[in-house]
Amino acid sequence: MIKLEVKDYFKVVTPLESLTINTLFAKAVIYKRISGSVYVDSDKDPKVFYIVHPYGMSLLFGDTEKENFNEDLFHHLTNKNKIRNKYEWLQAFPNSWNHKIESILDSYLVKIDSANQNRVLENTRVNFIFNIREYKTIKGQLDRQEHEIVRTTNEMLKTMPGSVIPKYFWDNEDQFQNKGIGFSLIYDGEAASTAFSSCRFKNELEIGIETLEKYRRKGFALYVCSALINYCIENGLEPIWACRMENIASYQLALKLGFIPTLYIPYYRLSI
Repeated sequence: MIKLEVKDYFKVVTPLESLTINTLFAKAVIYKRISGSVYVDSDKDPKVFYIVHPYGMSLLFGDTEKENFNEDLFHHLTNKNKIRNKYEWLQAFPNSWNHKIESILDSYLVKIDSANQNRVLENTRVNFIFNIREYKTIKGQLDRQEHEIVRTTNEMLKTMPGSVIPKYFWDNEDQFQNKGIGFSLIYDGEAASTAFSSCRFKNELEIGIETLEKYRRKGFALYVCSALINYCIENGLEPIWACRMENIASYQLALKLGFIPTLYIPYYRLSI
């Protein structure tokens, strides 16, 4: 696996654009919206691509039969090279890559969470499509919510805690304010729940959502996501949602907002 220089990211554009799954987080890296990493089999004429987003998501695609790359891939997936210091979530395309990963990992791949740190856990990632007609059936009810929802400010960004927040998806606050968007629900004087654009390209906007732990299970995420979806509709943007099927809260929230699951693919948690 050779780390591709940023100046050569253009070599990944055409192969990446040809994929038929949600790749917005990978595009954020390739189009330099955020500083990530790209690994290939050859820096001259790459045929295999491994894109890592700093939040901890990665995408593998291209030729499955590059032996030298696959040997390095085994060491990366199992962290035998000790490069990874946090969990990474990997998806691969096309499906032939998932068969190859099973073959490469063999007993290192498990489907039940294990305390063994060098095992790779297989989950499922779901891609959704937004159905505006489904959304409109609940929109009136959501518009009548009683809590204040405001545009997310720089001050909120600076102090916002949580694991799914804008600072992990944009290089800096000014970039987020200029190219992204967020809405926050205010409760007891603080931003209790925030929905924001984790990635945005052309007419597509992927939704990220974070609710402070003490305010969860109050329905705030439903209302604040609705505010962001309304913004998308008003501005000709397609709202995008993807999540782990095992993340029941996110999966059910998507369904409530009119998103329909369209694709289920393996999703690998790479251990530390």
